[in-house]
Amino acid sequence: MGRSPAGRPTNRVRIIGGKWRGRKLAVANVAIRPTPDRARVTVFNWLAADLPGARILDLFAGTGVLGFEALSRGASHAVLVDNDASACRLLRRHRDELEADADVHRADGIRWLRRRPQDERWDVVFLDPPFGTPLLDAALPEAAARLAADGAIYVEADGHFDPARIDRGTGLVTTRQSHAGASHYCLLRRHR
Repeated sequence: MGRSPAGRPTNRVRIIGGKWRGRKLAVANVAIRPTPDRARVTVFNWLAADLPGARILDLFAGTGVLGFEALSRGASHAVLVDNDASACRLLRRHRDELEADADVHRADGIRWLRRRPQDERWDVVFLDPPFGTPLLDAALPEAAARLAADGAIYVEADGHFDPARIDRGTGLVTTRQSHAGASHYCLLRRHR
């Protein structure tokens, strides 16, 4: 990642589709790992029919590129949650620059989700926590409990990814999966 003369990161990630196609979002710090373009192309093809009018939750938002990409492609509202102060400052800046219908919360994602009303539902939930942490295992049941009936959860994890393990105990099944480099990702929906 490059740095500006003032020492700020200059790395950027671009929105790849929709009304903000080509717009670039700054990455707050080197610890944030944006979802690769190839993975985003795939997942947003998978979600094309789900996005118009959808309510989005991006629980470990980082750059916010997943939430902003969803809004760019027709989602009605996004909630972006991250516990990093610099990431949240950039999320708010990007929201304001894009005039996006999004709420930004600086919080521990899992605690924030546990405090939400039990009847609050999202149509699409993005779960892309830092790799090598137990956050995915803790977040998945909480997100599943707040997923709309026809909703979908996107999960991104490292090479130790096991969709069968994720499916157990959540009432969700893996409907699509793929990988790009070290990122393995899948789409989960309610078992019918």
